[in-house]
Amino acid sequence: MHRTDDFHQRRAHLKDLSDEELHARFWDLARQVVDPLIAEARTHTSPSIERSVLLRMGFSSLEAKALVEQMGRRGLLRYGAGGLVLKLAQREELEVREAGLALLEGRYWDSLAQSGLET
Repeated sequence: MHRTDDFHQRRAHLKDLSDEELHARFWDLARQVVDPLIAEARTHTSPSIERSVLLRMGFSSLEAKALVEQMGRRGLLRYGAGGLVLKLAQREELEVREAGLALLEGRYWDSLAQSGLET
C-alpha cells in the first residue's frame, strides 16, 4: 500500500509561524486535549483509582483498601481518598501516614464527615 506524500499540504497553515508561535500553538492544542480529561477526573473516580493514590502516598495495599472501603461506606469517596487524608493531616498537624492510620483506628471519621475538611 502506497501512501501519498501530502506533508507540504498538511503543514501549509504552519509554515509561516515562528518558533514561539509554534510553541504556543502546541501548548494550546495540548490544553484542548487535556482539559476535558481533567474535568472528567474531577467528577469521576473509582475505588481502584483512590487505592492507587493512597499507595503512592505511602500506604500499603491492605491499608489503602481498608481506607477506600470505609470512605465508600461513609459516602466520602467522591471527595478523593488522598485529598481527604492530606487535608486531615494538615488540619490535625499529623504526618499523612499518621492521619490515614488514625482513620483506620476509627478516629476522626466524625469530623471528616461533618466538616468535609474545608481548609
